[in-house]
Amino acid sequence: MSALKYTKDHEVLKVDGDTAWVGITEYAQDALGDLVFIELPEVGRQVSKGDYFAVVESVKAASEIYTPVAGEIIEVNTALESDYDLIKQPIDKGWVIKIKITDTAVLNELMDQAAYDAYLKQVA
Repeated sequence: MSALKYTKDHEVLKVDGDTAWVGITEYAQDALGDLVFIELPEVGRQVSKGDYFAVVESVKAASEIYTPVAGEIIEVNTALESDYDLIKQPIDKGWVIKIKITDTAVLNELMDQAAYDAYLKQVA
């Protein structure tokens, strides 16, 4: 299994070759609380780095989920529509989308687990 990558917007990626599985971190899950709605994107949509691709709504707030890489959305975890708590599972089950990455070099700009943990200490 590949190492996970993290963003300052609290997305987590599992990278498999030129495909990224994108979800939200445990920190983001805790901040949101109980989800009441999720809006998922369409398969085939082209996204640029920094675009939002999904919206999650909780009893506390609505939050957009951003893509940390550019590419094409090749799969959407539609199981989330009927089971919002699935997003709180590890990335293997709690992923939101899979993206075919157009430029894997951008992955070098993302944080590894240690860097993300250090970042969380700064924002807490």
